[in-house]
Amino acid sequence: MKNVLVFITDGFADWEAGYVTAELNKPGSGYKVKTIAIDSNTKTSMGGLKVIPDYSLQGFLFKLTFEMLIIPGGTGWKEEKNQQVKKLVDVCFEKGIPVAAICDATTFLGYHGFLNQHRHTGNSLPYLKEEAPNYKGEKKYIEAQSVSDGCLITANGSAAIEFSRDILGKLNVLEGEELGEWYDLFKKGFSKS
Repeated sequence: MKNVLVFITDGFADWEAGYVTAELNKPGSGYKVKTIAIDSNTKTSMGGLKVIPDYSLQGFLFKLTFEMLIIPGGTGWKEEKNQQVKKLVDVCFEKGIPVAAICDATTFLGYHGFLNQHRHTGNSLPYLKEEAPNYKGEKKYIEAQSVSDGCLITANGSAAIEFSRDILGKLNVLEGEELGEWYDLFKKGFSKS
């Protein structure tokens, strides 16, 4: 079983990774979702869900193997303490481990220069430039729901389904027509009206 890590903060946007974590944890996917946070204290999502992290950055063994790091947005990204995850993102980029970030987690990546060399998106280009003053990747910015470029997936805050589709494709959990059908089901529903 391969691990996928989801970085959580107090105030994480639980729905932004909800579609993809449910698919990754299905029997037969080959993956298991594990959570990581800056410490081992229980984190409360924007929706009030309380999650005890599987791992903390304080005791994390960086030799642990995992296939992807997923970073949801939420209200915690303006807190200085959550910037500690930069060390884990550095390791991912050094080792070629895919990083998938949505909403304000893309702003975190922009602030630390991770977007400068990759095609990416975020909540909007003006927002990214305002909230991440160190951001220098405007030439690589794409106005899209979700963008996948090499080992980086980024999405705006309204794109949980597109974000999930790109992650499922990157990890080869669903492919081709099956992935398209999954996306259509969650984007359009059962009813065609």
